[in-house]
Amino acid sequence: MTNSIKGIVLAGGSGTRLYPSTLATSKQLVPVYNKPMIYYPLSSLMLAGIRKILVITSPQDHGAFQRLLRDGSHVGLQVEYEVQPKPEGIAQAFLIARRFIGGDRVALALGDNLFYGHGFPESLKRAAERTRGATVFAYWVRDPERYGVVEFDAAGKAVGLEEKPAKPRSSYAVTGLYFYDNQVVEIAAGLRPSARGELEITDVNAAYLRRGQLQVEKLGRGIAWLDTGTHEALLQASTFIQTIEERQGLMVACVEEIAYRMGYIGSDDVVRIGWSMKDNSYGRYLLRLVESEP
Repeated sequence: MTNSIKGIVLAGGSGTRLYPSTLATSKQLVPVYNKPMIYYPLSSLMLAGIRKILVITSPQDHGAFQRLLRDGSHVGLQVEYEVQPKPEGIAQAFLIARRFIGGDRVALALGDNLFYGHGFPESLKRAAERTRGATVFAYWVRDPERYGVVEFDAAGKAVGLEEKPAKPRSSYAVTGLYFYDNQVVEIAAGLRPSARGELEITDVNAAYLRRGQLQVEKLGRGIAWLDTGTHEALLQASTFIQTIEERQGLMVACVEEIAYRMGYIGSDDVVRIGWSMKDNSYGRYLLRLVESEP
């Protein structure tokens, strides 16, 4: 096993909860305020220092994602693509991505999850630096029965995981962002479908828990985690991003800005991209980034 880490954005699925909006396009291409939904999970991987990324799409949306992200070189990334023939659970991503992962570690971001807040990049970096085991991110929610739930002992150590329990043993939901060492390939290959016919990511995490190799990063109250899988949640996420951006004058999940700040691309690259979109606020924001530099 090497120390390098790759990333996966799972952007397949049928998006039935967002019909009719997703009858003609992927859910992860629907805008959250002023940018495609996939920019948000992609930015999480970028903030973790990950530059080799696999996007897993549905067969009918494959070309649309390629038109949007291309090979990733415009933002200093190496982006590849694979197709998910039929959605059969989150853990299926590791079977589809087996060639891409090779002997490396891997982070998986669900294409409809959005994170924002103080301290989040530091949590990402801690997870990315762990060379052994798995790291998941837990978030306090009002309705934990809707999610995979992590249970802690009195010392705060994770001791149990349940998928959508009728009687949750904690209010901490496991979010749609996961970091694994290379054992995940073998673990995913050994899974059997659950009662709902899916390869469950909770079963992957439980395997690491049994091995004593599961780390849980609790996301504090200063961090927002939004799932954009319904019309109501999508509207809430868009309003949240609009409010933050208009108040601060700074963009959330602007992949070009992240690439620039992290040294993946230069000012000339930012200007070129900004000029291609100069007639809207996104392009003008990119141009201001360079103009404001001393």
